[in-house]
Amino acid sequence: MNFTGMLKDGTLKNKVILITGGGTGLGKSMGKYFMELGANLIITSRKQDILDKTAEEFEAYSGEIFPVSADVRDAKDVKRVIQASLEKFGKVDVLVNNAGTNIPEHFTKVQKKNMEYIVKLNTIATFHLAQLCTLKMLKTKNRKKIGGSIINMSSQLGHVGGSIRSVYSMTKFGLEGLTKGMAIDLAKNNIRVNTVCPTFVETPMIKRFFKKKKFKKEMIKNIPLGRVADVSDVATAVAFLASDSSSMITGSSILIDGGWTAK
Repeated sequence: MNFTGMLKDGTLKNKVILITGGGTGLGKSMGKYFMELGANLIITSRKQDILDKTAEEFEAYSGEIFPVSADVRDAKDVKRVIQASLEKFGKVDVLVNNAGTNIPEHFTKVQKKNMEYIVKLNTIATFHLAQLCTLKMLKTKNRKKIGGSIINMSSQLGHVGGSIRSVYSMTKFGLEGLTKGMAIDLAKNNIRVNTVCPTFVETPMIKRFFKKKKFKKEMIKNIPLGRVADVSDVATAVAFLASDSSSMITGSSILIDGGWTAK
C-alpha cells in the first residue's frame, strides 16, 4: 500500500492516537499511516505477541508506539489500557474504535451466542471504551482548545441492509446513532465524533469470505466502481478525521463504498 502525498508529513505530529484491533489487518494499516504522519500510537488487541511484532515493524518512525494487549469486551482491560496510555503519553487525543467482527448467518438461522458476541464487541464494547476514553480526554488541559476526535469504524451496512448480515447491520446502524448522539453531547468540549463506513476492504478477513467466488462476484457487482476498497482508501479518510483539517466535521459519516449506497 502507498500513502505518499495524500496528507502532508507532520499532519498528526504530537497527537496521541489509540486504535483498537491495531495489530493486524485494517487497524495495522491505519496505524502505519498515522505514524507516517507523525503520530504517537497506542495499539491494542488480544494478542500481545502480534502487537509486539507490529510495534517492531513501526520502530523506524519518529513517533512512539505503545503496544498493550486487551480484550475490549472486558471493562477492567479497557480501564487498564487507558490508564497505561495516560502513564505513557499523558493524554489521548484520538480514539479509533476499530475492533469488530461479523458472523454471516441467515436471519432465521442466527445463533443466540453469535448474536450476543457480535453485539457485545461491535456495539457495547465500543460504547464503553468511548465513554471511558472521553472521560479521560476531558481532563486534559486545554482540551477545548486543542480538540479531540473519536472515529467509530462503521460500515456501508450501517446505511443499507445486506443478505446474511442482519445482526452485523443492526450493530452498525446502532453505531451510527451512537455517533450522532455523542457528537452532540461532546461538541461543546470540541471533541468531534464521526464514522467511517467502508464497503468490503482488501483485508485477510474479507479474503476468507471471497474464497466463495459466487459471493465475491455478487458483491463486486453491487459496487458501481467495480472493485473492493484498498486499506489506503480507508486509512486516509480516518487520518483526515483524526487531523485538525476536519475541525468542522462532527456527527457525520464518510462512506467509502464505491457507490454501493448511492443506488
